Amino acid sequence: MSRTILFAAATMLLSAPAAFADEHITGDAAAGETAFRQCIACHVVMNDAGETLAGRNARTGPNLYAVSGRVIGSIEDFRYSAGLVALHDAGTEWEQDNFVAYVQDPTAYIREATGDNGARGAMSFRVRTEEDALNLYAYLASLVPAE
Repeated sequence: MSRTILFAAATMLLSAPAAFADEHITGDAAAGETAFRQCIACHVVMNDAGETLAGRNARTGPNLYAVSGRVIGSIEDFRYSAGLVALHDAGTEWEQDNFVAYVQDPTAYIREATGDNGARGAMSFRVRTEEDALNLYAYLASLVPAE
């Protein structure tokens, strides 16, 4: 392996966000950036300073900034489905496993997580592969600076 590749890998690991330290994230953030293109019609990633890090000023879906470790359904003034509200009330946090399950089949995830077979998700889009879902999660986590 060349020194350039080793240096680039070491730099990336040392500058990884805090989310990577708290949780084992297995996706590829660079591939997730490409996969995020399918999300920009509905979602934006905007930091607390109001800077858009990814996406457009979309309002169909909630802001995905700092989604890793955040309590589900916790963006103020966003209208979540009843199922996500129930998960919020239970204090459920977004982690890699439930994020991946949710983005691949929102309604199925909500029904399993809440035990309510009548619950439905409001997100109609589904990420097609587990690999893309893992990569999306890694990308979103990479947008949050280390504290």
